[in-house]
Amino acid sequence: MATEEMQVRDQGARGDTTAGRPRATELVTEQGKTTIADVVVSRIAGIAAREVQGIHDLVAQGMGGAVTGLAQRMTGADTRSQGVNVEVGEREAAIDLWLTVDYGVSIPQVAEGVRRNIMSRLQAMTGLIVKEVNINVTDLYFPEEAETQTQRAERRVE
Repeated sequence: MATEEMQVRDQGARGDTTAGRPRATELVTEQGKTTIADVVVSRIAGIAAREVQGIHDLVAQGMGGAVTGLAQRMTGADTRSQGVNVEVGEREAAIDLWLTVDYGVSIPQVAEGVRRNIMSRLQAMTGLIVKEVNINVTDLYFPEEAETQTQRAERRVE
């Protein structure tokens, strides 16, 4: 295989010993093999989404996700892939996001910015081509409400 050619295979699909591990993408060249786990793709997408102005947070989906998200916040666990679901193929990826946006921003513009940033970061960092980024805006963030709640919490007893 030529150095310029890169063979990308889906690990675990061959029935080998990798089937019990989290799915990953393998990049094989003459110089060696690089394996990229799905969780890495998920974290890159989550970080890239949070880099876009107007995104308040990514949120876990469903009741099970809400419980997991709460447990992650309480224990200080890594939440960078929270609210992100990835499907990684041989050369391509599809991303689903659940997020909260700041009130007053243009949701279509923010969504387009998130798509561009995720596609750019994943292509640059993993070589994967992102075929789609599906965005589910599940809530709005109101900064003034957060300030009011903080003030109430500070003045519990006078």
